Amino acid sequence: MTLRPEYSLGQSEYNDFLFAAVGEEKTGMMLTVQTALIRLGFDPWQEAARLSGLSKAAAVQALTAAIARLPEGNWNASALPEIAARLVGSLPGRTTSAAPPSPAEPSSLPFNLPFGLPSFSFAAPNGMVWIALAGALLVGLLALQYGNVFDSAPAVGASVQYNH
Repeated sequence: MTLRPEYSLGQSEYNDFLFAAVGEEKTGMMLTVQTALIRLGFDPWQEAARLSGLSKAAAVQALTAAIARLPEGNWNASALPEIAARLVGSLPGRTTSAAPPSPAEPSSLPFNLPFGLPSFSFAAPNGMVWIALAGALLVGLLALQYGNVFDSAPAVGASVQYNH
């Protein structure tokens, strides 16, 4: 399967943004926007496209919030807006201006949801969903391994004969 042209590294209009340095990590390695977005669970190209569609102020705000979720490198939290502004400046030109986010939009959250997913309200925390899925998977695997344990049980109301 081949990549769509906008995701091709050699032709992506987002290369300048994605390969720009956020800053130096505590280990001395340079952290790129692409690596930072991947660590945060974003698809880098889709997030770059989303950010480039926002106004500069909204894109800086969203990127600042995202970078703030990373472990601090050789930069401090007060420098994040300047770092984000520098990085947003390397995005392709913006032709649309986004309105300020309303409280119902995902960007009003203390973090950004990847891929432009809408904000959902669940009664159970996300961890509970994963636990339920893991439990269902475990039951399924046990059923496959040990077969159907209910096959040997007598039917309800059937007489059971014991041989002595």
